[in-house]
Amino acid sequence: MRFVASPAGAGSGEQWVRERFAVEVEAFRGRRAHAGTALIVVIDADAISVQERLAQLDRKLDEAQADRIRPDAEQVARLVPKRNVETWILCLNEIVVDEENDYKRTRSDWTTLIRSGIETLYSWTRPNAQLPASCVLSLRLGVAELRRLDFRTAQVPNRSYPR
Repeated sequence: MRFVASPAGAGSGEQWVRERFAVEVEAFRGRRAHAGTALIVVIDADAISVQERLAQLDRKLDEAQADRIRPDAEQVARLVPKRNVETWILCLNEIVVDEENDYKRTRSDWTTLIRSGIETLYSWTRPNAQLPASCVLSLRLGVAELRRLDFRTAQVPNRSYPR
């Protein structure tokens, strides 16, 4: 498993992900012939719609003269939290949120919330799991993306999370 995170303090993480997207897709396509692999991309929608952010990613592939993602044939999940990932973290912890407010600076217990949110996300991505009515639309779309992936052949190491 390889994690590529945007450099801290180096500007917009969203822009960095957009700029790296085509490179990472091509690297994924090169690796998939040799190993069971998947690519999960997480990019905030910020103030635009999820569909607009996905269209931006498609344009980056077009600019790189790369094929667009084929959801039916490629193990690529594009997760686009609206407004930002903190919205999803709160929603996964059964805190009612909307997708217009920016919750990024509203709490100091994000690490604890992430840990418990991981458990919820795992349960929501199981086949036939019912999502609660309070689940925001962008997270519903993200869960559907994750459900498409086939992790049976993936080698997933034990991952420790920050305390």
